[in-house]
Amino acid sequence: MVQEKKSLLKVNNLQKYFTTPQGIVKAVDDVSFAVAPGETLGLVGESGSGKTTAAFTIIGAYQPTDGSIYFQNKQISGKKRSRELKRNIQIVFQDPGSSLNPRQSVRQILTMPLKLHNVVPAAEIGNKIQELLELVELPRDFIHKHPLELGEGEKQSVAIARALSVNPSLIVLDEPTSALDVSMQAKIIKLLGNLQQEFNVAYIFITHDLSLMRNVASRVAIMYLGRICEIARAADFFQQPLHPYTRMLISSVPVVSEEEEALKPPHYTSQGEIPSPVNMPTGCGFHPRCPEKLDICDRQIPESLAIDNNRQVFCHLYRKDQEQKIADSTLRQE
Repeated sequence: MVQEKKSLLKVNNLQKYFTTPQGIVKAVDDVSFAVAPGETLGLVGESGSGKTTAAFTIIGAYQPTDGSIYFQNKQISGKKRSRELKRNIQIVFQDPGSSLNPRQSVRQILTMPLKLHNVVPAAEIGNKIQELLELVELPRDFIHKHPLELGEGEKQSVAIARALSVNPSLIVLDEPTSALDVSMQAKIIKLLGNLQQEFNVAYIFITHDLSLMRNVASRVAIMYLGRICEIARAADFFQQPLHPYTRMLISSVPVVSEEEEALKPPHYTSQGEIPSPVNMPTGCGFHPRCPEKLDICDRQIPESLAIDNNRQVFCHLYRKDQEQKIADSTLRQE
C-alpha cells in the first residue's frame, strides 16, 4: 500500500459488515489508506459507497468486522477509546441542526467539551469560547444564542468551533457543506482551510462532490461499493484519472468554461445501475458497468497496484499493462 512516510492515521484492510434480513452488507470491504499530519484526504463516492461507514468506524462509532486502524502509531481498532483519543479525533456532521442540542446556548454547547477534556481552567472558559467564536468568524454575542436562532452556515461554524475546541489532530468532516447554499459553502471551505493552516489539523473530507475536492483535498480516495478504486494526489487525479469508474465520474463533472471542458477526459459512459450491496457481483464490483471489462474482471477482485510513490489504482487493466512492461524490459535485457 502507498502511504505517506509519516502517517497520523493508518487504515489497513478495514472491513465493516452488517447483517440484514436480506443478507450481509459489505459496507466497507478491505479498505486501506493513510492520512499525514496537516493534510486533507478527500474520501469520495456516491451514496452507498461506504465512505461514511468507513469514517464512523475510524472514530469508533462502529467496531470493525476485520482489519486494523492505527493512530499516532498505536492500534486503536477493537479497543476501548480513551478520553485522549476521543479528544484527538473529532467529527463534524453533515446536518449541524441535528448535531447541536436545540435547548443549549452556544455557550453551553462549547463549554461541555472544554470541561470534559480539561482544556482550560474553569475561570478561563468564557475567554476560550470568545476565542473560538472569533476563530470561526462569528460575532461575540452569539454566545447567548440557541441553534434555532442561527442560519445553517452559522450552525456549522459552531459545530466546527466545538470540534476545534479540544485541539484535535484529526477532524472527520462528513459532507460538511452539503446542506449549505453556494456562498455559505465557499465561506466554510475557506474557514476550514484557514484553520488547517493555523493549527496543522488533518482532515478526512467525505463528499460525493468531485468539484469540491479539486480545491480542498491534498489527496483523493474514490470508493465504490465498499472498496477503494483509486488513490492519488488531487492534481494528478483530476489531470489523469486512471480507473474506469473515476474517469466516468470526472467526465460527468459540470464545468463553466471551454478551458475546463478541454481538461476533462473524453465522455465516459458506464452501463446499467449500481448493484445491490446485498447481492454484490463477483470479482471487481464495477465490472457489470465497465466498458473496458476484461475476462478476469468478473472472476478476481483487483489488488492494489502502485503506479508511483503517490498513486494506487485497483484495476486489472493496469496490471496487464505492468506485466507487459516487465516482459518487454526482460526481453531488452536478454
